[in-house]
Amino acid sequence: MGKTEIAIQLAQRISGEIVSADSRLFYQGMDIGTAKPTLTERGKIPHHLIDVTTPDRPWSLATFQSEANRVIQEIHARGALAFLVGGTGQYIHAVTEGWEIPKAVANPHLRLALEAWAS
Repeated sequence: MGKTEIAIQLAQRISGEIVSADSRLFYQGMDIGTAKPTLTERGKIPHHLIDVTTPDRPWSLATFQSEANRVIQEIHARGALAFLVGGTGQYIHAVTEGWEIPKAVANPHLRLALEAWAS
């Protein structure tokens, strides 16, 4: 039995909802090799932060943290318990430890230089 099935069973028993903290599950179309919960599994209990963006619009750690905190507050407001589930420890720690993530400004010139160097 994996994390998903255990989380679903627990959430069903104690009125919970699952918040994905797996960095690969945020992306639409990335269903193979990610252990993304099936639609049937997602139908058993509410799941959040799955398929919320596309690979050409990556999510940062700061974006995840903000959205996870928002979703967790909404779950609690409904009187349910939020289960933060997934395999990306950094994402879990950012939420549970309240990390302050500095704002980073994209640097397209640096990106181009690094892409050229990698080629």
